[in-house]
Amino acid sequence: MKVILRQDFEPLGKMGTALDVKDGYARNFLVPRGLVYPATAKYMRMLESERKLHDKRKEHVVKGASELAEKLAGVSVTAHRKAGEEGRLFGSVTSSDIAEALAEQGIELDRRKIILDEPIRLLGNYQVRVHLHEDVNVILQVSVLKEE
Repeated sequence: MKVILRQDFEPLGKMGTALDVKDGYARNFLVPRGLVYPATAKYMRMLESERKLHDKRKEHVVKGASELAEKLAGVSVTAHRKAGEEGRLFGSVTSSDIAEALAEQGIELDRRKIILDEPIRLLGNYQVRVHLHEDVNVILQVSVLKEE
């Protein structure tokens, strides 16, 4: 059966790709989940209008993420924590702590967009990646200082 993908679907491909799949797979899995259209002229036109809407939405989201990235580019975050003699923290600095510090500066950011490979457990300066959109990433400067 010839079908056209309505959206990006990892095992099969990107939106708008024409595929030839087995009838049962299309009838029982892809069509009920709204992942594909049958490959007819009517659905090709419908998919083209959906693609235009999708592109407009994506452009709007990328524009918002770019504006937020510009705000974040000049911002640095400072966290004060209790630490031992060797600079080891009693606890850690997590993405939630960084998001709260940004909120105090007037920048609302979801903690899940702050990418930490592991929590920060030592004093020092760090560069933390903020993933705003698949096309927009920014590096945020984080300083962890000893609390007196």
